[in-house]
Amino acid sequence: MLTSLIISQIISWIVILGLVVALLALARQVGVLHIRVAPAGALATSGGPSVGTTTGPIAARDLDGNPVTIGGHAHGAKLRLLLFVSAQCPLCKAVIPMATSFARAERVALSFIGDDDADAQRAMIAQHGLEGHPFINGPQVGQAYQVAKLPFAVLLDEEGAILSKGLVNSREHLESLVVAHEMGIRTVQDYIGSLKAQAA
Repeated sequence: MLTSLIISQIISWIVILGLVVALLALARQVGVLHIRVAPAGALATSGGPSVGTTTGPIAARDLDGNPVTIGGHAHGAKLRLLLFVSAQCPLCKAVIPMATSFARAERVALSFIGDDDADAQRAMIAQHGLEGHPFINGPQVGQAYQVAKLPFAVLLDEEGAILSKGLVNSREHLESLVVAHEMGIRTVQDYIGSLKAQAA
């Protein structure tokens, strides 16, 4: 009887030790996967002013032809998000509701920038209920930031410095702009590069 009890205890400890080893191996694999799986973030492009650059005021006009200024100092707006969109861009139409929701949640001043037929832009504004947001229509702002693809977003601080920027097609991409700024990284590509360097 005593011998059977001792044998069962030994087997139990062997099983427990085996489970501990398996758990440690699993934790290590999770860590490796965390490093290898790239985060979904806004894809930065090579053109245009780089992150950290402070752009001066850019003179532009809204849909009604009124003069407006983009960039430069903006009193009371700690974070400003410029979202470049077009009525002809299906991805833009998908990301617009996400952007408005994101701006409310993050308390970001959201402005839409376009360069298209005014009637088409007005139809898009009516369709998505964007009447409460500034809408700039013209090539000046896009040229200043060298925007080549849409939908593209630029996050500015109160002084007009570019905190982050990139192509966005999901709420996760929009949130990555703020996260990149809070983490002190320029782009998600820089973040991935640093992870690879650590893993090497």
